[in-house]
Amino acid sequence: MTDHLREPVRFGIFDWLDESGRPQGDTYAERLRMLELADQRGFYAYHLAEHHQTELSTVPSPNLFLSAVAQRTRRLRLGALSYILPLYPPMRLLEEVCMLDQLSGGRVELGLSRGSTGEHVENDPEKARAMFNEALQVILQGFLTGEIDFQGEYYTYEKQFTRLTPVQKPYPPLWYPTSSADSIAWVAANGINTAFSVHLAPDFDRVANFARQYWAEYTRHASDEGKLNGNGVPKVGFSVHIHVGETDAKAQEQARPAFELFQHNYMYRMIRRGQPERYEGRKHFDEELAENRIVVGSPATVRERLGDWLERSGANYVIGCFAFGSLTGEQILSSVDLFAREVMPALARTREVSTA
Repeated sequence: MTDHLREPVRFGIFDWLDESGRPQGDTYAERLRMLELADQRGFYAYHLAEHHQTELSTVPSPNLFLSAVAQRTRRLRLGALSYILPLYPPMRLLEEVCMLDQLSGGRVELGLSRGSTGEHVENDPEKARAMFNEALQVILQGFLTGEIDFQGEYYTYEKQFTRLTPVQKPYPPLWYPTSSADSIAWVAANGINTAFSVHLAPDFDRVANFARQYWAEYTRHASDEGKLNGNGVPKVGFSVHIHVGETDAKAQEQARPAFELFQHNYMYRMIRRGQPERYEGRKHFDEELAENRIVVGSPATVRERLGDWLERSGANYVIGCFAFGSLTGEQILSSVDLFAREVMPALARTREVSTA
């Protein structure tokens, strides 16, 4: 075991901010109260999804909401997971991220994405990939020098400059979440933080295998120079729906209707786009719970499940989706508080990462 792969487990929050059935302003206010509590209770970061024209997201402009988060918190790190790079003029996104890093006092975590199926530019994943690669070059060049001189197929900048800079040098930590084994080699070789979704995997074995694959590639490239994200041990985590109640029965009673609404919000975008087959395998709450694709229960039950997953995967980061569907503000706050007080301390001990 190599010493540089010793890392304490940290805990973050992932949020689609999907439709709750309540007025959108009320849902925004509930999330801000949740994040004030998370800030007080020692969560590491808040990661906000970006989606468009779907019940799955009420925040098509992540930076707008994250600016409010920055003003309501003091320690909690924050960022989109992830910005859909092909949808932005790269120069504008560069400057907005610099603004957000300054407003938050250097707390931005910078997630990168080409977009999910149905959100690719012109529904063309190869074009989205090419635009992503060019946009990333432009953005990183701007972070590093403040000047952009770039000629590409999709973006051209001739001696452009910005006066805006991030607090964090050379730029905020990079994230690239993935559900594809093909992406892991590039992400790991560059030391980029990542997260694997339990919600998108057939079972946790696949998530564990991805995490071990990441650490093996990361170790193989440990001495490489010129990494895109070369500062410190990367965070390699998994994201999963979590709801904690005083008992298993109470937690399940609260989460069941909320998760059913979330599943509707998640799948209906594909039905509307004429691609219902993409999510035909999505199941109802009790099936997802029985197959260990969501974590719902008392603090003891949640500790046991997440502890097992951490041991099996070697992950050093747990990202919980605590607010989903129709969960009330009070239910969300109670779940986050129970998790912070009775789950996090038991799982936060330093772990050695297995690359076997």
